Amino acid sequence: HSCDRAQMWSCISKHFSQCHKTKISFTCQSLCGLNAVSLSDSGKVIRIHRADYGRSDRTTCSQGRPSEQLQNVNCAASTTNDHVAQMCNGKSHCSVTASNSVFGDPCGGTYKYLQVSYSCEPIPIVRTGCGLNAVSLSDSGKVIRIHRADYGRADRTICSQGRPSEQVQNVNCAASTANDLVAQMCDGKSHCSVSASNSVFGDPCYGTYKYLQVSYSCESQW
Repeated sequence: HSCDRAQMWSCISKHFSQCHKTKISFTCQSLCGLNAVSLSDSGKVIRIHRADYGRSDRTTCSQGRPSEQLQNVNCAASTTNDHVAQMCNGKSHCSVTASNSVFGDPCGGTYKYLQVSYSCEPIPIVRTGCGLNAVSLSDSGKVIRIHRADYGRADRTICSQGRPSEQVQNVNCAASTANDLVAQMCDGKSHCSVSASNSVFGDPCYGTYKYLQVSYSCESQW
């Protein structure tokens, strides 16, 4: 089924500001759900702050719509933020369609739009520490921001040299507190060092040779 051009109406508005500051993009649902929010920034990666699909006011994406399609302002798809984050976080470009087929229909009969708040950030640096070795993060004149930290094992090749095969088989090994712990130790500092050790993170999988992998960026102090 294709849309008649006369039936199509799109409302795409983007506000771009200096990188590191939040950007807002929104796009309206079309009769065929073909309008998309496109997020991009050359040489940097996207971080989603918030994404909403539904309707929270009567003015956004209201032009040409019957009033009964704009009355429900308590309309929100509950999975939108997680869905858009999965599609876009860490990428230099992504495109998300404002459509019930993507997010489901949180309120039948209401004309919906997708609104995304995001920022563009430096491509993360990745550091890995094996066994008891420490991961050291630093950047003179800037501060650290942790994107992600994992302690355990997610594949069989990283930190595998010289290890018995039975110690690298479990690739579903992850300490649940790793991200929060490393963020607490390092965020906002110009230098930090974190030991890849059970004494820091606990032992998420006994008998597996674990490593600490940290993704971070160095940012100017505001």
